[in-house]
Amino acid sequence: MPLYRDEAIVLRTHKLGEADRIVTLLTRAHGRVRAVAKGVRRTSSKFGSRLEPFTHVDLQLAEGRNLDTITQAETHTPFASALGADYERYTAGTVMLETAERLVVEEKQPSTQQFLLLVGGLRAMVGGERGPGQVLDSYLLRSLAVAGYAPSFDACARCGTLPAPGATHRWFNPSYGGMLCTTCRVPGSVSPAAETVALLGALLAGDWPVVEAADPRHRKEATGLVSAFLHWHVERGLRSLAYVER
Repeated sequence: MPLYRDEAIVLRTHKLGEADRIVTLLTRAHGRVRAVAKGVRRTSSKFGSRLEPFTHVDLQLAEGRNLDTITQAETHTPFASALGADYERYTAGTVMLETAERLVVEEKQPSTQQFLLLVGGLRAMVGGERGPGQVLDSYLLRSLAVAGYAPSFDACARCGTLPAPGATHRWFNPSYGGMLCTTCRVPGSVSPAAETVALLGALLAGDWPVVEAADPRHRKEATGLVSAFLHWHVERGLRSLAYVER
């Protein structure tokens, strides 16, 4: 069987037979890959602990007809060990893994940007310099943008009209892709505070000084809008999001 090497983040695992696991990976060069890790549930396994969710690994895999087979695994960054000590960061991290798996739909299709976003998001999550909620919201908006669902927090998402200088459009609707002008407003739209709209733009752009200076009430409102936008575009709710304090 042809062999190939790649680096990956372990997204999910489940049991196969008595000693094996099927591992779902987001790789740098090959996108989403499902592979068998043989014997990793045995205590004598050489790399069982390296194939746990959140682990950033360097792998060698053998191509298979339905599932590839992991033949070598070396730990690059053990994100799980740091996240496991903080419930809030751990649960936020699980949402990131589930989002990555949901957005990278096709297997063996390059998704380098999604991979780099996930690695960067996990590094920020374990770094502890920024709040887990803000790291998660920023990651969700960016990953959706890379997947083709970029939200508009400046121009009207429907007609493209820009607001007056120093102002923002008043209405937000996730099904239409973001902010709407008064003319394009549709039923079901909500009217967030102007500061919340500015915060959403900062989260998408990674403007952390603006994010960190935001008022808690605007952070909470922004989080609700990010969740609504995510739910609309992934079509089915994320199971892991129910465990995150939002």
